[in-house]
Amino acid sequence: MSADDMSSAEFAQDAALFARMRAMWAQVDPMPADLIDRMVAAIAVDDLSREYALLTLVSTELAAVRGDGDVLTLQFSDGEVTVLLHITRTEQGTHRIDGWVDAAPESVVIVHGSDDGKVRDAQLGEHGRFEIDGVGAGLVRLRLTVRDDQGAAHDMQTPQFEL
Repeated sequence: MSADDMSSAEFAQDAALFARMRAMWAQVDPMPADLIDRMVAAIAVDDLSREYALLTLVSTELAAVRGDGDVLTLQFSDGEVTVLLHITRTEQGTHRIDGWVDAAPESVVIVHGSDDGKVRDAQLGEHGRFEIDGVGAGLVRLRLTVRDDQGAAHDMQTPQFEL
């Protein structure tokens, strides 16, 4: 039956039934007073840890030793996982990213452009090391999946940064 087929009396009956059901559940199993605030906070924290990983530009005088001004060191952390990136410009005009993560990486991918942009896997090494060569200029972000000491997977995504 469509809404057009229902009479106003039927709508009133349904509304009264739903009101009685809400009253019954409010009495039998009332919603905790702070539930809405806790849910908003939980969603905000989850969104922050996933989308807004802490970005820190690491300045080091050692980067200038090679005499190349196109060297950048970035550090990202979401409070559980930290990744350090050393980015250099290659002779071909692309970029090489050498990275280290403080957990066992299961996968590291770079997304070039928007979320549906070009995706490339990194070559994973030992002790949390990875590398990505031939990355073109533009906005990029890293997506990592690591395993903690108990073997549980943890996903991390950096904010976009420009090469």
